[in-house]
Amino acid sequence: MNKKVFILILNLLFCCGYTIAQEAQKSELQQRAEADDAKKNVASARFQFIRAFEDYANKGQMRQSIECAARAAALYYKENYYKEAFDLLRRADQTIIAQEKGTSRRSALHYLTSKERMQMYMKLRKSASAKDQIDIMENHAKNSGDENLKNDLLYNKAIYYYTFGMNAQGNAVFKEMANKLTAQKEYGKVDEVYKTLIANGRKSGSANLVAQSYSSYMAWKDSVSALKTADEIGALKKQIADNEATIADKDSSLSTRQAIIIGLCILAAALAAALILGAVVLLRYILLTRKLKKNLKLSNESNALKAQFISNISAQLEPTLKKLDGRQPEVQAMLDFSRHIQELSSLENEETSSNELEETQVAPFCENLMDQIRDKVKSNVTLTVNAPKMSVKLNKEYVSHILQHLLDNAAEYTPEGGHIRLEFKKRGAHTHQFIVTDNGQGIPEEKREDMFKPFLEIKDLTKGDGLGLPICKQMALKMKGDLDIDPEFTKGTRFVLDLHA
Repeated sequence: MNKKVFILILNLLFCCGYTIAQEAQKSELQQRAEADDAKKNVASARFQFIRAFEDYANKGQMRQSIECAARAAALYYKENYYKEAFDLLRRADQTIIAQEKGTSRRSALHYLTSKERMQMYMKLRKSASAKDQIDIMENHAKNSGDENLKNDLLYNKAIYYYTFGMNAQGNAVFKEMANKLTAQKEYGKVDEVYKTLIANGRKSGSANLVAQSYSSYMAWKDSVSALKTADEIGALKKQIADNEATIADKDSSLSTRQAIIIGLCILAAALAAALILGAVVLLRYILLTRKLKKNLKLSNESNALKAQFISNISAQLEPTLKKLDGRQPEVQAMLDFSRHIQELSSLENEETSSNELEETQVAPFCENLMDQIRDKVKSNVTLTVNAPKMSVKLNKEYVSHILQHLLDNAAEYTPEGGHIRLEFKKRGAHTHQFIVTDNGQGIPEEKREDMFKPFLEIKDLTKGDGLGLPICKQMALKMKGDLDIDPEFTKGTRFVLDLHA
């Protein structure tokens, strides 16, 4: 018994020492980049990863170099800088060609850059381009001869198919990967892959991916339980046979043999009891999970009914309110509140995204929006428009509503002698931004997270109902874009409207 404990302690010390040694192998630049990334300092982390990529390349440490380049590219497109991300990956490929001579190692490194491109195209919802990258990854995985890359390829194929609604192909690929690892008795790896896929689905907001992954995971858990039991029984039988052979070889006494057999029987009974207990726990987990899914479904349906109920009440109140004196601020505030509730409920309950795009000249569009607040600003406030002479396809109704609301807010909160700026920036082939900036008092950091959430506090409706920004946020999401506050801008307030053509 003491010997086994001693061996276990040695193994733990070895594993800890190996982990510390691996950490020590990271350069100072990479460690600094990872620390910034953990603190959500995206720009700084990205800069440090690029420096680490160049530093590793100069030292000939190509694997670490390309991994840092891939992480920097991921931080670029996290903020929708797709052009910069593609350029960086192109540099990484050129570095691989220039410095890596081994064919298999070169393919393994190219696999990493192709994988990052595939993930970008998936985020951009470009199915065909993502599929091209998967085909390239397949060639690199084959040429590398690395079994881990082949397993990773199957995993990414499954994610691709589930993301774009090709459930049958996704199920087939994932089944191939699960069967492969299961045949190798790598049950822990299969379990981890399933959990990772479910987590990725939740993170990306893909209900289809979560549902398919969870269904496959539960089916696999049921099937693998029998395999594990058979393996454990087989291992137990082998252990019994080995012990009996040892007893026979040593020609031990009958009493010693009986004692060992009794001990093994006790062990078998304990193992059987543990398996039964495990089966009970698993069954309870399955039942609890199904109950939670049912409750979640009921909760979502209840929320939808609540939203519809609130909208109906608002619609029923509106005719009565219109009969009152509309010149009274309180009556007008109630009418505006009723209209905003109906508008927000309509956006939240709308199942499809808005794709009513029309070709729009950016410069006159922005100038016209700015002209509408000239009579609303305080004295000596400078109004600036920075928009190129080009055209883009926009949902003009939604974009006008959002920008006009942001400009009206800026006009209200910008002091005398201040400035308000409306900008348009092209961020990629199909990505652009509208940016509204003012040098007013700004929004406290602790309130920024709740700015786009409705009904969080009781307000005097004559001073605003707080639904303007939530409505704008929902409109941005319906256009497959987003509206947010720039956290790095501290000399006032800067709103950024991201759009994808």
